[in-house]
Amino acid sequence: MKAMIGNSVGSVFAAAVVTAAYYAWRLPQRWGALAVLVAYAISALLLLVGAFVALRHFVRRDYQRHHRLTPFSTALESAVAGLYIAFPTIYSPPNWAWFWLDRQQAGPVRQDVGSLLIVLGLATIVLAMAWLGLRRSSGQEVSRLQVSGPYGLSRNPQILGGALLIVGVFLLRPSWYALGWVLLCATMLHLMVLAEEEHLRARFGGEFEHYVARVPRYLGIPKRGEPQ
Repeated sequence: MKAMIGNSVGSVFAAAVVTAAYYAWRLPQRWGALAVLVAYAISALLLLVGAFVALRHFVRRDYQRHHRLTPFSTALESAVAGLYIAFPTIYSPPNWAWFWLDRQQAGPVRQDVGSLLIVLGLATIVLAMAWLGLRRSSGQEVSRLQVSGPYGLSRNPQILGGALLIVGVFLLRPSWYALGWVLLCATMLHLMVLAEEEHLRARFGGEFEHYVARVPRYLGIPKRGEPQ
């Protein structure tokens, strides 16, 4: 019950932070292109620092002390991910969240490829989370190493799905700003993976090393061999 309350409070906190940022990031567009550029640069720097502190300090500390994430770290990780997702609000028009309805921004080829990547990304995320379970997907339960199903093809199928989704959005609304957003997201996701891998290596030892040798971190051809 205590964990459930903590998770509920954390979810409200993360949603409030992301919503506030979403509306605050709209303001620079009222003051011109220079204001957008300055807000973009400052916000990108703060997001990088925030992701590093959250993932390499708080999340890492929870894994070391509790062998799982506490509701606080789960909320912090959710807030960081949400802020990265909302970041295009700085440079995009107010209706950017409905990008798939705008066929004038991207040509027909980019529109189709981008839409396909978004669908594949969302499907990969849902499949991976369903296979792993909600608590294990959020790092709150790490009782055993999952090496089958989508995790037999990629060690991080959720991250891979997120990457496909982000690239799909970029193709639908390409710009230098959007390219910077893609690189920011890639950095944040990689930091998240490094924190989790460090924990799994300490928790499962040789079993995890065998898994690393057999299955690619993100994308590649898995090597033959039975899980140990």
